[in-house]
Amino acid sequence: MSDVVLHHQAGVAISTTDAGAATATGADAATAAATAPAEDATLDLRVVRRRLGPGRRIRFALWIGPTLLLAVWVTGSLAGFIAPQVLTAPWDVVKEFGEQWNHHDLLSNITASLGRAGYGLALGTATGFVLALVSGLSRLGEAVIDGPIQVKRSIPTLALIPLFVAWFGIGEEMKIITIALISMIPIYINTHNGLRGIDGRYAELAETLDIKRGTFLRHVVLPGALPGFLLGLRFAVTGAMLGLVVVEQYNSLSGIGHMMTLAQEYGQTSVIVVGLVLYGIYGFLADSAVRLVERRALSWRQTLEG
Repeated sequence: MSDVVLHHQAGVAISTTDAGAATATGADAATAAATAPAEDATLDLRVVRRRLGPGRRIRFALWIGPTLLLAVWVTGSLAGFIAPQVLTAPWDVVKEFGEQWNHHDLLSNITASLGRAGYGLALGTATGFVLALVSGLSRLGEAVIDGPIQVKRSIPTLALIPLFVAWFGIGEEMKIITIALISMIPIYINTHNGLRGIDGRYAELAETLDIKRGTFLRHVVLPGALPGFLLGLRFAVTGAMLGLVVVEQYNSLSGIGHMMTLAQEYGQTSVIVVGLVLYGIYGFLADSAVRLVERRALSWRQTLEG
Protein backbone atom coordinates (compact mmCIF):
# COMPACT_ATOMS: atom_id res chain seq x y z
CA MET A 1 0.00 0.00 0.00
CA SER A 2 2.89 2.35 0.78
CA ASP A 3 4.18 1.84 -2.78
CA VAL A 4 0.83 2.95 -4.22
CA VAL A 5 0.69 6.00 -2.00
CA LEU A 6 4.22 7.07 -2.84
CA HIS A 7 3.69 6.62 -6.60
CA HIS A 8 0.41 8.49 -6.33
CA GLN A 9 2.17 11.35 -4.58
CA ALA A 10 4.87 11.25 -7.22
CA GLY A 11 2.24 11.52 -9.92
CA VAL A 12 0.68 14.52 -8.20
CA ALA A 13 4.06 16.23 -7.92
CA ILE A 14 4.88 15.63 -11.57
CA SER A 15 1.47 16.77 -12.77
CA THR A 16 1.80 19.95 -10.70
CA THR A 17 5.20 20.60 -12.21
CA ASP A 18 3.82 20.08 -15.67
CA ALA A 19 0.96 22.48 -14.97
CA GLY A 20 3.39 25.12 -13.79
CA ALA A 21 5.60 24.46 -16.79
CA ALA A 22 2.72 25.12 -19.17
CA THR A 23 2.64 28.74 -18.05
CA ALA A 24 6.40 29.14 -17.97
CA THR A 25 8.81 29.82 -20.77
CA GLY A 26 10.10 27.12 -23.08
CA ALA A 27 13.36 26.89 -21.17
CA ASP A 28 11.55 26.40 -17.88
CA ALA A 29 9.42 23.67 -19.44
CA ALA A 30 12.50 21.86 -20.71
CA THR A 31 14.12 22.08 -17.28
CA ALA A 32 11.00 20.69 -15.60
CA ALA A 33 10.81 17.85 -18.10
CA ALA A 34 14.47 16.99 -17.48
CA THR A 35 14.20 16.99 -13.69
CA ALA A 36 10.90 15.06 -13.53
CA PRO A 37 12.38 11.68 -14.56
CA ALA A 38 15.25 12.15 -12.09
CA GLU A 39 12.81 12.89 -9.29
CA ASP A 40 10.71 9.89 -10.28
CA ALA A 41 13.77 7.61 -10.28
CA THR A 42 14.81 8.87 -6.85
CA LEU A 43 11.30 8.24 -5.57
CA ASP A 44 11.28 4.73 -7.03
CA LEU A 45 14.62 3.97 -5.35
CA ARG A 46 13.24 5.24 -2.05
CA VAL A 47 10.20 2.97 -2.46
CA VAL A 48 12.37 -0.08 -3.12
CA ARG A 49 14.55 0.62 -0.09
CA ARG A 50 11.53 1.11 2.13
CA ARG A 51 9.96 -2.10 0.89
CA LEU A 52 13.13 -4.17 1.43
CA GLY A 53 13.98 -2.72 4.83
CA PRO A 54 17.64 -2.89 5.88
CA GLY A 55 18.52 -5.45 3.22
CA ARG A 56 17.54 -8.70 1.58
CA ARG A 57 17.35 -11.67 3.92
CA ILE A 58 20.33 -13.99 3.57
CA ARG A 59 19.46 -17.64 3.24
CA PHE A 60 20.64 -19.73 6.18
CA ALA A 61 21.62 -16.51 7.98
CA LEU A 62 20.96 -18.15 11.36
CA TRP A 63 24.01 -20.35 10.88
CA ILE A 64 26.46 -17.51 10.24
CA GLY A 65 26.95 -16.59 13.90
CA PRO A 66 27.50 -20.17 15.19
CA THR A 67 29.84 -20.88 12.26
CA LEU A 68 31.95 -17.81 13.05
CA LEU A 69 32.05 -18.79 16.72
CA LEU A 70 33.24 -22.28 15.79
CA ALA A 71 35.87 -20.78 13.47
CA VAL A 72 37.21 -18.59 16.29
CA TRP A 73 37.32 -21.63 18.59
CA VAL A 74 39.23 -23.72 16.02
CA THR A 75 41.62 -20.90 15.15
CA GLY A 76 42.33 -20.06 18.78
CA SER A 77 43.00 -23.71 19.62
CA LEU A 78 45.31 -24.19 16.61
CA ALA A 79 47.24 -20.99 17.33
CA GLY A 80 47.60 -21.80 21.02
CA PHE A 81 45.66 -18.75 22.21
CA ILE A 82 43.12 -21.04 23.92
CA ALA A 83 44.84 -23.45 26.29
CA PRO A 84 43.39 -26.99 26.56
CA GLN A 85 43.14 -26.51 30.34
CA VAL A 86 40.85 -23.53 29.76
CA LEU A 87 38.75 -24.84 26.86
CA THR A 88 39.14 -28.21 25.18
CA ALA A 89 39.93 -28.06 21.46
CA PRO A 90 37.03 -28.85 19.10
CA TRP A 91 38.62 -32.05 17.76
CA ASP A 92 39.14 -33.33 21.29
CA VAL A 93 35.49 -32.58 22.04
CA VAL A 94 34.44 -34.61 18.99
CA LYS A 95 36.69 -37.45 20.14
CA GLU A 96 35.20 -37.30 23.66
CA PHE A 97 31.70 -37.25 22.19
CA GLY A 98 32.43 -40.52 20.40
CA GLU A 99 33.85 -41.98 23.60
CA GLN A 100 30.77 -41.04 25.60
CA TRP A 101 28.45 -42.29 22.86
CA ASN A 102 30.13 -45.69 22.50
CA HIS A 103 31.09 -46.48 26.09
CA HIS A 104 29.05 -44.32 28.48
CA ASP A 105 25.49 -44.36 27.06
CA LEU A 106 25.40 -40.72 25.96
CA LEU A 107 22.17 -41.32 24.02
CA SER A 108 20.34 -42.21 27.25
CA ASN A 109 21.54 -38.97 28.87
CA ILE A 110 20.44 -36.91 25.85
CA THR A 111 17.00 -38.54 25.87
CA ALA A 112 16.56 -37.91 29.60
CA SER A 113 17.45 -34.21 29.26
CA LEU A 114 15.18 -33.73 26.26
CA GLY A 115 12.33 -35.40 28.12
CA ARG A 116 12.66 -33.10 31.13
CA ALA A 117 12.91 -29.99 28.98
CA GLY A 118 10.03 -31.08 26.74
CA TYR A 119 7.61 -31.94 29.55
CA GLY A 120 8.42 -28.78 31.48
CA LEU A 121 8.15 -26.55 28.41
CA ALA A 122 4.83 -28.10 27.34
CA LEU A 123 3.34 -27.72 30.83
CA GLY A 124 4.56 -24.14 31.19
CA THR A 125 3.37 -23.14 27.72
CA ALA A 126 -0.13 -24.56 28.22
CA THR A 127 -0.49 -23.01 31.68
CA GLY A 128 0.81 -19.60 30.61
CA PHE A 129 -1.43 -19.50 27.54
CA VAL A 130 -4.59 -20.41 29.45
CA LEU A 131 -3.86 -17.89 32.21
CA ALA A 132 -3.18 -15.19 29.61
CA LEU A 133 -6.51 -15.88 27.89
CA VAL A 134 -8.44 -15.71 31.15
CA SER A 135 -6.63 -12.56 32.27
CA GLY A 136 -6.70 -10.87 28.86
CA LEU A 137 -10.35 -11.48 28.09
CA SER A 138 -11.88 -10.86 31.52
CA ARG A 139 -11.51 -7.94 33.89
CA LEU A 140 -12.16 -10.24 36.83
CA GLY A 141 -9.61 -12.70 35.53
CA GLU A 142 -7.01 -9.94 35.18
CA ALA A 143 -7.72 -8.73 38.72
CA VAL A 144 -7.20 -12.22 40.11
CA ILE A 145 -4.34 -13.52 37.94
CA ASP A 146 -2.21 -10.62 36.75
CA GLY A 147 -1.13 -9.41 40.20
CA PRO A 148 0.34 -12.75 41.39
CA ILE A 149 2.07 -13.22 38.03
CA GLN A 150 3.74 -9.81 38.34
CA VAL A 151 4.85 -10.69 41.87
CA LYS A 152 6.31 -13.94 40.56
CA ARG A 153 8.24 -12.03 37.87
CA SER A 154 10.23 -10.26 40.58
CA ILE A 155 11.20 -13.57 42.24
CA PRO A 156 13.76 -15.63 40.28
CA THR A 157 12.44 -19.15 39.81
CA LEU A 158 15.85 -20.64 40.52
CA ALA A 159 15.69 -19.07 43.98
CA LEU A 160 12.60 -21.19 44.65
CA ILE A 161 14.38 -24.49 44.04
CA PRO A 162 15.16 -25.10 47.75
CA LEU A 163 11.47 -24.62 48.49
CA PHE A 164 10.49 -26.96 45.64
CA VAL A 165 12.91 -29.57 46.98
CA ALA A 166 11.15 -29.36 50.37
CA TRP A 167 7.72 -29.66 48.71
CA PHE A 168 8.31 -32.17 45.91
CA GLY A 169 11.58 -33.87 46.83
CA ILE A 170 14.58 -34.14 44.53
CA GLY A 171 13.00 -36.38 41.91
CA GLU A 172 11.71 -35.68 38.41
CA GLU A 173 8.61 -33.85 39.65
CA MET A 174 10.67 -30.98 41.12
CA LYS A 175 12.73 -30.66 37.94
CA ILE A 176 9.75 -30.55 35.58
CA ILE A 177 7.81 -28.09 37.74
CA THR A 178 10.82 -25.75 37.91
CA ILE A 179 11.24 -25.78 34.13
CA ALA A 180 7.48 -25.29 33.66
CA LEU A 181 7.40 -22.27 35.96
CA ILE A 182 10.35 -20.68 34.18
CA SER A 183 8.63 -21.24 30.81
CA MET A 184 5.21 -20.04 31.93
CA ILE A 185 6.12 -16.43 32.70
CA PRO A 186 7.25 -15.26 29.22
CA ILE A 187 4.33 -17.10 27.60
CA TYR A 188 1.85 -15.32 29.88
CA ILE A 189 3.43 -11.85 29.63
CA ASN A 190 3.76 -11.74 25.85
CA THR A 191 0.41 -13.41 25.11
CA HIS A 192 -1.35 -11.07 27.55
CA ASN A 193 0.28 -8.04 25.90
CA GLY A 194 -0.78 -9.36 22.49
CA LEU A 195 -4.38 -9.67 23.64
CA ARG A 196 -4.38 -6.19 25.16
CA GLY A 197 -2.90 -4.77 21.96
CA ILE A 198 -5.84 -5.83 19.77
CA ASP A 199 -7.71 -2.81 18.46
CA GLY A 200 -10.99 -2.31 20.34
CA ARG A 201 -12.72 -1.30 17.11
CA TYR A 202 -12.74 -4.98 16.11
CA ALA A 203 -14.90 -5.75 19.14
CA GLU A 204 -17.24 -2.90 18.27
CA LEU A 205 -17.49 -4.16 14.70
CA ALA A 206 -18.24 -7.68 15.94
CA GLU A 207 -21.05 -6.35 18.13
CA THR A 208 -22.44 -4.33 15.23
CA LEU A 209 -22.43 -7.37 12.92
CA ASP A 210 -23.74 -9.62 15.72
CA ILE A 211 -20.80 -12.01 15.42
CA LYS A 212 -20.84 -14.83 17.97
CA ARG A 213 -18.24 -14.74 20.71
CA GLY A 214 -16.71 -18.06 19.70
CA THR A 215 -16.26 -16.92 16.12
CA PHE A 216 -14.78 -13.63 17.28
CA LEU A 217 -12.27 -15.43 19.49
CA ARG A 218 -11.20 -17.83 16.73
CA HIS A 219 -10.89 -15.33 13.90
CA VAL A 220 -9.85 -12.11 15.66
CA VAL A 221 -8.60 -12.62 19.20
CA LEU A 222 -6.40 -15.69 18.76
CA PRO A 223 -4.75 -14.51 15.50
CA GLY A 224 -4.18 -11.12 17.13
CA ALA A 225 -2.47 -12.73 20.13
CA LEU A 226 -0.40 -15.16 18.03
CA PRO A 227 2.61 -12.84 17.46
CA GLY A 228 2.92 -12.22 21.20
CA PHE A 229 2.55 -15.92 21.98
CA LEU A 230 5.28 -16.94 19.55
CA LEU A 231 7.61 -14.26 20.89
CA GLY A 232 6.96 -15.55 24.39
CA LEU A 233 7.63 -19.10 23.18
CA ARG A 234 11.10 -18.12 22.04
CA PHE A 235 11.87 -16.73 25.50
CA ALA A 236 10.28 -19.81 27.08
CA VAL A 237 12.54 -22.16 25.12
CA THR A 238 15.62 -20.29 26.31
CA GLY A 239 14.32 -20.28 29.88
CA ALA A 240 13.61 -24.01 29.72
CA MET A 241 17.21 -24.70 28.75
CA LEU A 242 18.45 -22.49 31.58
CA GLY A 243 16.25 -24.33 34.07
CA LEU A 244 17.38 -27.70 32.70
CA VAL A 245 21.03 -26.86 33.26
CA VAL A 246 20.37 -25.99 36.91
CA VAL A 247 17.90 -28.71 37.94
CA GLU A 248 20.03 -31.48 36.50
CA GLN A 249 22.66 -30.63 39.09
CA TYR A 250 20.27 -31.80 41.82
CA ASN A 251 20.68 -35.54 42.43
CA SER A 252 20.08 -36.55 38.82
CA LEU A 253 20.78 -40.15 37.89
CA SER A 254 20.68 -39.43 34.15
CA GLY A 255 20.87 -36.50 31.78
CA ILE A 256 23.55 -34.15 30.47
CA GLY A 257 23.79 -32.41 33.84
CA HIS A 258 24.42 -35.73 35.58
CA MET A 259 27.20 -36.47 33.10
CA MET A 260 28.77 -33.05 33.69
CA THR A 261 28.57 -33.42 37.48
CA LEU A 262 30.47 -36.70 37.35
CA ALA A 263 33.02 -35.15 34.99
CA GLN A 264 33.55 -32.27 37.41
CA GLU A 265 34.35 -34.70 40.24
CA TYR A 266 36.99 -36.45 38.11
CA GLY A 267 38.36 -33.29 36.47
CA GLN A 268 37.31 -34.28 32.94
CA THR A 269 37.12 -30.90 31.22
CA SER A 270 36.44 -32.39 27.80
CA VAL A 271 33.28 -34.13 29.06
CA ILE A 272 32.04 -30.86 30.58
CA VAL A 273 32.57 -29.08 27.26
CA VAL A 274 30.65 -31.87 25.47
CA GLY A 275 27.73 -31.20 27.80
CA LEU A 276 27.90 -27.45 27.20
CA VAL A 277 27.97 -27.96 23.45
CA LEU A 278 24.93 -30.25 23.66
CA TYR A 279 23.02 -27.69 25.72
CA GLY A 280 23.90 -25.02 23.16
CA ILE A 281 22.75 -27.21 20.26
CA TYR A 282 19.46 -27.95 22.08
CA GLY A 283 18.74 -24.27 22.57
CA PHE A 284 19.78 -23.19 19.09
CA LEU A 285 17.73 -25.84 17.29
CA ALA A 286 14.68 -25.21 19.48
CA ASP A 287 14.82 -21.45 18.86
CA SER A 288 15.30 -22.02 15.12
CA ALA A 289 12.23 -24.28 15.07
CA VAL A 290 10.12 -21.62 16.80
CA ARG A 291 11.34 -18.96 14.37
CA LEU A 292 10.43 -21.20 11.44
CA VAL A 293 6.93 -21.71 12.84
CA GLU A 294 6.66 -17.95 13.44
CA ARG A 295 7.67 -17.18 9.85
CA ARG A 296 5.12 -19.64 8.46
CA ALA A 297 2.28 -18.75 10.82
CA LEU A 298 2.75 -14.99 10.42
CA SER A 299 3.47 -14.95 6.70
CA TRP A 300 0.65 -12.41 6.32
CA ARG A 301 2.60 -9.88 8.39
CA GLN A 302 5.29 -7.91 6.55
CA THR A 303 8.11 -6.74 8.81
CA LEU A 304 11.66 -5.55 8.35
CA GLU A 305 12.80 -9.13 9.06
CA GLY A 306 11.18 -10.13 5.77
